[in-house]
Amino acid sequence: MGFTSQRTRTRMVKRLKECGIRNEQLLEVMAAVPRHLFVDEAISTRAYDDVALPIGEGQTISQPFAVARMTEILLEDGPIERVLEVGTGSGYQAAVLSQLVEAVFTVERIRTLLDRARRRFRALQYRNIHTRYSDGGWGWSGHGPYDGIMVTAAPESIPEPLLEQLAIGGRMIVPVGEQGGTQSLTIITRTHQGFSRRQEHDVNFVPFLSGKS
Repeated sequence: MGFTSQRTRTRMVKRLKECGIRNEQLLEVMAAVPRHLFVDEAISTRAYDDVALPIGEGQTISQPFAVARMTEILLEDGPIERVLEVGTGSGYQAAVLSQLVEAVFTVERIRTLLDRARRRFRALQYRNIHTRYSDGGWGWSGHGPYDGIMVTAAPESIPEPLLEQLAIGGRMIVPVGEQGGTQSLTIITRTHQGFSRRQEHDVNFVPFLSGKS
């Protein structure tokens, strides 16, 4: 169908370039991953628009630019091997990451979303994505430390276990701020001396919640 065509995906990639995305390998992956398979069929005609879309349970699939920019930041110092994603959601961000790193470990607190994402990963044969049903604030220490950590919901402050699971030289990308207030996309790098951070731009993500659902 027209909305799933390569031409439609190419238009999305062109918009990403116009918005400043420069990583060519990432752009190729964004063109290849079938975003329309990560949303409900009823709204799949909008899959390649640069908008966030509902996926149920009060959650959203992030707009393509947010996915691309956060991934680009994670990779800006070169290739990395192991990434922890906090908040599997639809599975789209993990799918993009899986084509660019050796292994993705992703945790999700909402069982129904995780089950759907797992089915998508199996159908698309993304074999280097490992999933866990868990409170994201605890991360997944058994497979750490991680070269990169990506958080796809906004905490008011960063959970300490996530900082502890970041490798020396590793980078975390996380939107920080109050729901309904200003959230800033924050980049944290772990060094031998501690943690450095910088803020890139304001964003709007769903809140980071604790517990399992």
